[in-house]
Amino acid sequence: MPRFLTVHLGATYAFLYMPILVLMVLSFNKAGLPTAWGGFSLEWYGKLATNPKILASAWNSVIVACVSTAIATTIGTLLALGVERSKPSAARDALLFAPMIIPDIVLAIALLSFFTLVKFTLGLQSIILAHVVFNIAFVCAVVRARLKSFDWSLTEASRDLGAGAFTTFWRITLPLILPAVIAAALLAFTLSVDEFIIAYFTAGAGQSSTTLPMQIYAMIRFGVTPEINAMATIVMLVSFVLVLTAQRLNRGRIPGA
Repeated sequence: MPRFLTVHLGATYAFLYMPILVLMVLSFNKAGLPTAWGGFSLEWYGKLATNPKILASAWNSVIVACVSTAIATTIGTLLALGVERSKPSAARDALLFAPMIIPDIVLAIALLSFFTLVKFTLGLQSIILAHVVFNIAFVCAVVRARLKSFDWSLTEASRDLGAGAFTTFWRITLPLILPAVIAAALLAFTLSVDEFIIAYFTAGAGQSSTTLPMQIYAMIRFGVTPEINAMATIVMLVSFVLVLTAQRLNRGRIPGA
C-alpha cells in the first residue's frame, strides 16, 4: 500500500475513533471531570451496577434484542431461502432492502402511525415488533450472501433419496448455512441493542418500556456524567465484539453491496 494511502487510512481511523477512545478513558477517571485527570478508578462502573434505572433499561434492551433477534432470524432465513430459489426480481429486492435504506425517523413515524391505527398497545411488545421489521432485511441480506455459493444439488440429492422438505432443511441446508445464520443473528442483536429512534417512537410512556439508549438519552440531557461514559464503553465493547464475530462467521458479500 502506498505511504499516502496508509497515512490517509490512519488519519481516517483516528478521526472516527478518537472521540470514542476519549470517552472510554474518561470512564476510568476518578475525578469524574472531562477537564482533569484524577487517577485510574473503577468507581463509576461500580455506581453503574447499583443504578436501578440503568439496570432496568438494560434488562429491557436485552429482552427486546433477544426476542426480536429470534423472530427476525427465523423469518429472515426462511425469506432468504425462498428468494434465492425463486426467479430474480429487482423490484422484489428493492422491497426487501427498503427497511435498511429508509431513514429511521421515517420508519419510526410509519410504525407509530400503524400501531395507532390498529390500536396496538405501545410498550416492549411494540418495540420488539418494530425491531423485527428492520432486522428481517439485514438477516435476509446476510443469509443470501451465503446462499449465493450454496450447492443446491445437495438438497436435490436428499429429496431424491426420499427425505422430506423439513428433513432436508434440518439436516442438509441449515447446517451448511448455520455460520451465516449465526452471523445474521449477532448483527440483528447488535442493531437492536443500539437502536434508539424507532424504540423512542414506539415505546409509549413509562419506565417499564424504556430501553438502554433511551435511558442514556434521558440522562445526557442534563450533562454527560462518568456513569454514562462507563455505560457507553460497555455498550461499545459488546457491539464491537458481536460485529467482529459476525464478520468472521460470514465472509460472504451482501448482495447489492
